[in-house]
Amino acid sequence: MRLHKVYHHLLSHTSPPFLLHPSSTLFSSSSPSFLFSKSCRISPSTTPSTLNPPHQPFLQPMSVSRLHNLAPIGAIATENVAASSSPFSNATPTPEDDDELNSGYRLPPPEIRDIVDAPPLPALSFSPQRDKILFLKRRSLPPLSELAKPEDKLAGIRIDGKSNTRSRMSFYTGIGIHDLRDDGTLGPEKLVHGFPDGSKLNFVTWSTDGRHLAFSIRQEQEDDGGNKLRVWVADVETGKAKPLFQSPNVFLNAIFDNYVWVNNSTLLVCTIPASRGSPPKKPLVPSGPKIQSNEQKSVVQVRTFQDLLKDEYDEDLFEYYATSQLVLVSLDGTVKLFGEPALYTSLDPSPDEKYILLSSVHRPFSFTVPCGRFPKKVDLWSADGNLMKTLCDLPVAEDIPIAFNSVRKGMRSLNWRADKPSTLYWVETQDGGDAKVEVSPRDIVYTQDADATQGEEPKIFYELDLRYGGISWCNDSLALIYESWYKTRRVRTWLVSPGFNETPRLLFDRSSEDVYSDPGSPMLRRTPAGTYVIAKFKKEDNEGTYLLLNGSGATPEGNIPFLDLFNIGSGEKERIWQSDKEKYYESVVALMSDQNAGDLYVNQLKVLTSKESKTENTQYYIQRWPDRKACQITSFPHPYPQLASLQKEMVRYQRKDGVQLTATLYLPPGYDPSRDGPLPCLLWSYPGEFKNKEAAGQVRGSPNEFAGIGPTSPLLWLARRYAILSGPTIPIIGEGKEEANDSYVEQLVGSAEAAVEEVIRRGVAHPDKIAIGGHSYGAFMTANLLAHAPHLFCCGIARSGAYNRTLTPFGFQNEDRTLWDATDTYIKMSPFMSANKIKKPILLIHGEEDNNSGTLTMQSDRFFNALKGHGALCRLVVLPFESHGYASRESIMHVLWETDRWLDKFCVSNSCSEEGGSSEDKVIASGGVAAEADPDIGLDDDDSLHFTTRSSL
Repeated sequence: MRLHKVYHHLLSHTSPPFLLHPSSTLFSSSSPSFLFSKSCRISPSTTPSTLNPPHQPFLQPMSVSRLHNLAPIGAIATENVAASSSPFSNATPTPEDDDELNSGYRLPPPEIRDIVDAPPLPALSFSPQRDKILFLKRRSLPPLSELAKPEDKLAGIRIDGKSNTRSRMSFYTGIGIHDLRDDGTLGPEKLVHGFPDGSKLNFVTWSTDGRHLAFSIRQEQEDDGGNKLRVWVADVETGKAKPLFQSPNVFLNAIFDNYVWVNNSTLLVCTIPASRGSPPKKPLVPSGPKIQSNEQKSVVQVRTFQDLLKDEYDEDLFEYYATSQLVLVSLDGTVKLFGEPALYTSLDPSPDEKYILLSSVHRPFSFTVPCGRFPKKVDLWSADGNLMKTLCDLPVAEDIPIAFNSVRKGMRSLNWRADKPSTLYWVETQDGGDAKVEVSPRDIVYTQDADATQGEEPKIFYELDLRYGGISWCNDSLALIYESWYKTRRVRTWLVSPGFNETPRLLFDRSSEDVYSDPGSPMLRRTPAGTYVIAKFKKEDNEGTYLLLNGSGATPEGNIPFLDLFNIGSGEKERIWQSDKEKYYESVVALMSDQNAGDLYVNQLKVLTSKESKTENTQYYIQRWPDRKACQITSFPHPYPQLASLQKEMVRYQRKDGVQLTATLYLPPGYDPSRDGPLPCLLWSYPGEFKNKEAAGQVRGSPNEFAGIGPTSPLLWLARRYAILSGPTIPIIGEGKEEANDSYVEQLVGSAEAAVEEVIRRGVAHPDKIAIGGHSYGAFMTANLLAHAPHLFCCGIARSGAYNRTLTPFGFQNEDRTLWDATDTYIKMSPFMSANKIKKPILLIHGEEDNNSGTLTMQSDRFFNALKGHGALCRLVVLPFESHGYASRESIMHVLWETDRWLDKFCVSNSCSEEGGSSEDKVIASGGVAAEADPDIGLDDDDSLHFTTRSSL
């Protein structure tokens, strides 16, 4: 099966049709896309910066089905750290001295530790025919020794040379197969067996006919061969697994794309070339100085990418690890070499299995940008291994402007039409890739058959005035094209007839920020070829043609997901399903009645749904029409029963400038404010940017969603009897031509004041015991609030933040002006420049190997030195081997211990405001700026790690 490319260095992924995580279920519409048609690519906003230009901070195009909301699943590696060798010290000694506080890994209190150590639930994957389901088993947190393994940082990626994979790769520990019976119940588990005990499984994929599974295994052995990945296949009926290759010396190269099903019995595999030899050795004496030159006076503005190539040795090492020999291998063991060794990044067979698109990168490499911008070539091959033609060979893309919606010049988004046997389509920019250039059209979509003769010109399929956002194919009479523009937040959906010369119809034209107007996304169906196309429905009683729109259903009372039957001809809608809104949060996950070819009828509809409540974790159901009876297919235990009766409420309040704000208030089980009085309170948030006040005030999320608690979640402190104000909205608004960040501090403080005032008004938070915290851009927020609103908070926790914006001079978060374009804004927004104003205790935590663009570990080092230079009460914890998010059990437990100690010492034990001022002075009317603030006073390029109420792995 040809799959949407999921970045396997982060996740142990499975292929479509479905991949679910039982404790996380659905994200918001801006969450990472996971399941698509095989001919779709990941959008720039969800793809690692190593493979794409700067992210486009936009919603996914509506071509994405509700499957795009499935939580990305990583089977996180773990090994229990033996007590005899544990690096943890015993319980915190009392009293603590500096040596004891500053040495060794520590454990948080048992009530927190027990939640984090709870065994993880399995990931789920449905067969193409919807008749079987995999339970992909995993361990929880990996030991630090896993992260401590050597890695090479090359071209924006990190490589485990011993395994020839991306480093820090998670894995599954086993695969269980269940039959999904007609009555919706599951048959007994059948384990996939035959591989060595202790194997680590990755890249689980179904064959198109659902009869076989392919997966890789690796074992921890002393010899290099044992650590490398081998491809195995399993018979789904028997569960018996065997190596795909008869030779034990054929290893998988998993740096980029690794293998794909060409047909039901053949795979195309990226292997390590047999003649590769040993890695190049770094010369003791360099051949010359490291030189970069811009004598051509090119304008090259790039964000602060990390792990770039530095010299010729790095170039050679990157080429060594990333070079693959493609091999065509059948299930019977027949092997055929396919092409020459190259740095292949993508393998994409055509729906009719006759052709294969191969993408690769090549020299000359760049020291300025990651490998996703290296020279790129796309070749068309026949499925039996003959080169047909080169479709494009793009030069290095160092000059993509930093303005949002800027793109690479030349052919991009080259894919197969999901509804045709072998028709290609792609996009070419008409503005030189520069979003600041005014031109019409801005993008042109082209199509061409794979068997087009040499010199035959491609056909212009569609011209767009905004930036291309994707296509959902159905057939020659129906396709949906999406375009968007970030500066205005405008998104448009066009209905076109690909096979007929008919005038396109504008279906939807709206703001991406206006979640109340979101009509939903068309549900997709699987074709016999394994692609995904728009599902068209018919009714028994009329001749109309309908789409099924699956929406999140945002309302002022919270999200109420729905299914709408949309009449293509008249535009009329009929709501055929809606979530319960009194107690439960339900959502439609996937279409399950598409396993057979032919027309789909509404009265034969079958869907997979999820259901959860504030206190009941997510379970999955099959619902059938016309009676819509739901049959539960999972019975996962509550992941943390000690918090099963936590209290959750979605609260609304108002900023002084009239902007409506929302937050989710969590209270400990059994808490009664009238009986127990106010609690110490932790606010955990992450600012967002908007163009419209009304949109900024819209409610997102549901009060009935299950409270997913991740290993570093602030909700863990419910077990320590804190009130948690999770995700209070911090909208930074720039209406019209105004730039939002020009008033960042004022709006930040105004939002924080309103949140603090609300929890005090409700009597759940003690005015002098309110702490502020955040991760990444939330850490940046935390430092700014302690600098400019010290009257609001008793202390702060800032994880993996960037504090000096002069170190990110070519843009950050949603700011696409440079330091020289907006010097005052960069300076005013930088808490580093206001370090002398920070008097409240601040705990800084950072991964020593942070690879996120913008949040170099140096940011926390320098900020701590600035704070220390002004006598601030501060503490810096740098976590060895950890990246932007923290992974190992030792590090996570220590982060929780540090956080708990900080809160206990400076929040729980805080008796009065150190800055002078009573509780009555907590919230002041000063136009949104604290009295202590000087009147002249981003996501950090990766928003994937800010806290949400959904557990995210």
